[in-house]
Order: sequence, then structure tokens, then C-alpha cells
Amino acid sequence: MKGKVWKFGDDIDTDIIIPGRYLVHTDVEKLAPHCMEGLDPDFYKKVSKGDFIVGGKNFGCGSSREHAPIALKGAGIAAVIAESFARIFYRNSTNVGVPLLIAPGISSKLKQGEEIEIDMDKGVIIGEDGKEYKFEKLPPFMLEILEKGGLINYLKEKN
Repeated sequence: MKGKVWKFGDDIDTDIIIPGRYLVHTDVEKLAPHCMEGLDPDFYKKVSKGDFIVGGKNFGCGSSREHAPIALKGAGIAAVIAESFARIFYRNSTNVGVPLLIAPGISSKLKQGEEIEIDMDKGVIIGEDGKEYKFEKLPPFMLEILEKGGLINYLKEKN
């Protein structure tokens, strides 16, 4: 995976990812245009399919809504890379097919707008300068869920 970095800080909660006033929708097409609008009203217009969000600690804290990872996926985010994630957000993201990569210290190593590459097999993020940063590799069953686009698609193929 290759794409541009969009940096956000610590404690990015689900209300920041998708404001509560849009929770009446579950359709990705209605949620995606409002992704991250609390911090950057033009985020959806600027982000490209395959880009990455880089966060600090406790990314995805707050309520347990699946709307947040659905909005990220709809906006074209290929993966979220952070130092740590809220547990329910981690689970919801996997369920809808958004990879979350835990990389301690990453928020101080990558720059806004930097083009990076992620090697899921090796568990590394490769920066523009060629430096490699490790992330916690995902277990094979999680990779399979993500490759299928989420838990529902994974289960449909298993049955």
C-alpha cells in the first residue's frame, strides 16, 4: 500500500472522526464526506483513495459507533497508523475492513503529506527517505478478514 500521510494527534475520538449529527445515516456515501470535518472541514475533498491517517495515542476513543470506521473507509483511507487505539474502535474497524496498525512513536517520525509505503508481510512502514518503522504485524486471520473487506464478507465466504 502506498499513499500520503494525514497527521492527527492524541485522543482523536469518534465524534471527531464523524460528528454525531451524521449518525442518522449508516450509508458510507452519506458518512464519508463528513469524515474528520471537525478538525479539517475540507479533509474529504483533499484526501485520496489509498492515503493513511497517522495518529498518536488512544485513536478512536469515545463512543462505540461503527460509523467512524465506515466514514474512514468511505473517504478512501487505506489504514490508520497510531501509537495506540481504543479497543472497541479497533474491533469495529476490523469488522468493516479498515486496517489499524500499532506503531509506537510513529506520530513523531512521519510528516504531514509524506508519501509512505506499508509492507503488511514484513510489518514495516517505509518513509519517503527510505527509513523503515516497525508496526505490530497482524495475525493471519485478521489479515484475511481485512482482505475480504470486513467480517461480514469474511463470514459469507466461510459458510
